[in-house]
Amino acid sequence: MRFPPLFILALTGASFAFADYRPELLFREDWQNTPAAQPVTQAHVANPDLILHRLGPAEASIKKSHHDTPSDDPYYIWSGPCEGNWAVALEWRQGAFDLSNFAKVRWRSKQAGFRELRLIVKLASGEWLVADQRDPASADWRICEFNLKDLRWRELNIETVVEAEWVDHVDLSRVAQIGFTDLMRGARSLACSRVDWIEVYAKAAK
Repeated sequence: MRFPPLFILALTGASFAFADYRPELLFREDWQNTPAAQPVTQAHVANPDLILHRLGPAEASIKKSHHDTPSDDPYYIWSGPCEGNWAVALEWRQGAFDLSNFAKVRWRSKQAGFRELRLIVKLASGEWLVADQRDPASADWRICEFNLKDLRWRELNIETVVEAEWVDHVDLSRVAQIGFTDLMRGARSLACSRVDWIEVYAKAAK
């Protein structure tokens, strides 16, 4: 069966429009392949478009870790040495970004003990939020994906890195920073969070 050219053109345009609503990868951070260091600093950030922010009472204890054995051990952020609450956030040098609609975040992590890693955001207004969904403990590294439309948010006191009231009708169209925390102190390898890499699928904010 042969279709008229205008029908084919309309169908093709619809396909492009359908694919366009899903944002592509905006940025990814893998951390530099350099020896372990404490605390993690901007020198350990692999992506030149990102600015690192250490947050919370134990921010100076957040470590960029790595072990020569096993041979596939990644270069990762480790909360084990933190004697208080902590958080890590990344700022995109090109400005605010849009996490509304079909935006998503993926990371590869490994938690131990009762640690559960959560997504945090700083809105362009300056307000900090922490998500309800979390990535719990695992015996090995695993990839977790968050659909931003599925999340609920609480206020986050960024000075103490402690959650507060629920926030309804959150507008994620202008986000200044994005990161992670488990809202707890570390206890070396027995109770800690580890983050190998993080990916943000979003669009630049209008």
